[in-house]
Amino acid sequence: MIVDGVTRVPGDKSITHRALLFATLARGTSHVGGALTSLDARSSARVLRQLGAEISPLQSERIVTITGRGRLSRPDAMLHCGNSGTTTRLLLGMLAGHAFSARLTGDASLRRRPMRRVTVPLEQMGARVSEMVSDGLPLTIRGGKLRGLRYDMPVSSAQIKSCLLLAGVTGKVPVSLREPTGRSRDHTERLLRAFGYLVEDTAEGWIVFEPTGRIEPFDLQVPGDPSSAAFLVGAAALAEAGTLRIARVGVNPTRIGFLEVLGRMGAPVRRETEDETFGEPVADLVAGPAELCATEVRPEEIPGLIDEIPLLAVVASRARGTSVFRDVGELRVKESDRLGLIAQNLRACGVTAEVRGDDLWVEGGDAAPVGKVRTAGDHRLAMAFAVLGTLPGARVRIDDMACADVSFPRFPQTLRAVRKQGR
Repeated sequence: MIVDGVTRVPGDKSITHRALLFATLARGTSHVGGALTSLDARSSARVLRQLGAEISPLQSERIVTITGRGRLSRPDAMLHCGNSGTTTRLLLGMLAGHAFSARLTGDASLRRRPMRRVTVPLEQMGARVSEMVSDGLPLTIRGGKLRGLRYDMPVSSAQIKSCLLLAGVTGKVPVSLREPTGRSRDHTERLLRAFGYLVEDTAEGWIVFEPTGRIEPFDLQVPGDPSSAAFLVGAAALAEAGTLRIARVGVNPTRIGFLEVLGRMGAPVRRETEDETFGEPVADLVAGPAELCATEVRPEEIPGLIDEIPLLAVVASRARGTSVFRDVGELRVKESDRLGLIAQNLRACGVTAEVRGDDLWVEGGDAAPVGKVRTAGDHRLAMAFAVLGTLPGARVRIDDMACADVSFPRFPQTLRAVRKQGR
């Protein structure tokens, strides 16, 4: 494959979710450009409409208009969060500060994902949660008057952190949090600071929040999603020739750990035309082919690249030597058992890969990958193995490419267009 030209990726999923949530808590009308229009983003918009917000349809290249009432309204039906863990967990934090009951559910995949990691600390703050099944959806939360929280998080997770910070916002109480390994993405903290909330990082590793601010209507341009850009960067690194520029991508330091790993593997990615929007750094990413070598990804790096591990594992399968990803057990509770399926699908394509405890080992090689990939409806697995399928002689069959729409609408078409540009 030869790559050449300029392309773009959909708006940042994390920032799109948060923009919709924050605009709902503002009293007045906000405008969000470049919003992601994927299934997950539509799930957030749908449930926020049920909670009183007026949100225009999420359409490609259209500005989204959100009119909030400053508070959430009691829903008259169950809130269906689709496949979106971000929607569910962040919404639980917002609901905790409202004195009414709401029942949440999701699709089959989301119903299996653990929720006690957020409901337990929310109960410590004073919310009441009734589970319908063990540690999952559906569940009912009743919020109200909350108390402050000081909490050592069991895992480094932006969803847990954001949930509890949003509970602090709607409950108007202080929150102190500490992550065990590395710092997860900090989009929520950046937005809170922009609205005048005190959010400080202490020398002891605590994130200290005080309810000093107020969310007002805003205008925001969402940058391209770095997790989506990672797949195109990976395709460029595996290409035979050419250079690919991916325009206006968010380069928040807590989101681009994958670039550091690729650099160690021999595939440096340049950042050009750097800028900033609403506290978020933005740049063009310029990538191309590389001679790849194996690397070790350390536990403290994992929070900053957890979503890019499927792509990095695919890239590692073409590197000289054996790569190891340490302490990635959290991948077992993503949209699928992502950890097990990465190894299983690599083996199905002729790659030597295995899971040892919570570590993933991938041996590089140069044989053309041939095999059938099972995604279990996991968008990141589908996209990662589609990248593997761009190699010369590859015959990689993916059972559900449509699931990529969760985060990257029209991903197959974008990948084909990138390849065509160089032909």
